[in-house]
Amino acid sequence: MPVGTSHIFRPLPLRRGLAIAALLIAPAAASPALAQVSAQGEAEAIVLRPLSFFKVNDLDFGDIIASNAAGTVTIEPDGSRSRTGGVTLAGGGGEPARFAGLGTRNRQVNISLGSNSIWITGPGTRMRVRNFEIGSTPTAILSTSPTRFRITSPLGNYNFPVGATLEVGANQAPGDYSGSFTITLNYL
Repeated sequence: MPVGTSHIFRPLPLRRGLAIAALLIAPAAASPALAQVSAQGEAEAIVLRPLSFFKVNDLDFGDIIASNAAGTVTIEPDGSRSRTGGVTLAGGGGEPARFAGLGTRNRQVNISLGSNSIWITGPGTRMRVRNFEIGSTPTAILSTSPTRFRITSPLGNYNFPVGATLEVGANQAPGDYSGSFTITLNYL
């Protein structure tokens, strides 16, 4: 007849207390969980060919509040913004359009507009944009007749801002309005 043995394990009260304490402390003492988060960014580059130019940013009249009286909002080439009539300027937004390009030093360039005024459209009555002005020294009103400037940078690079005046109608409907204008450069 085989002889068997049996074992009964009974931890002492102190060991049982240490075991419970160890289980409670272990999560706090474990190394912190690592999290990996990713985000995507964009990279852009513009490689210019000689005698070219491009738009850096659009003409933005900023946020405005119309009233029961018509008015205007003007963005100057230096970025300052003003109003007339029943228009309230909201916030600090608004900026002139900006263009940049590459030519050769001392080269003369004629700059002109496709049209002296444009219409921007949105949810309400269209609004007229007029009196386009190029930032130069001194500033010059742009028109369909060319205005001439000289490239002064030794590298041939240049940039210029363009401001304008927006006519806001009485009770103009809220919403986003947009349109486009054409700038033409002729290198002489």
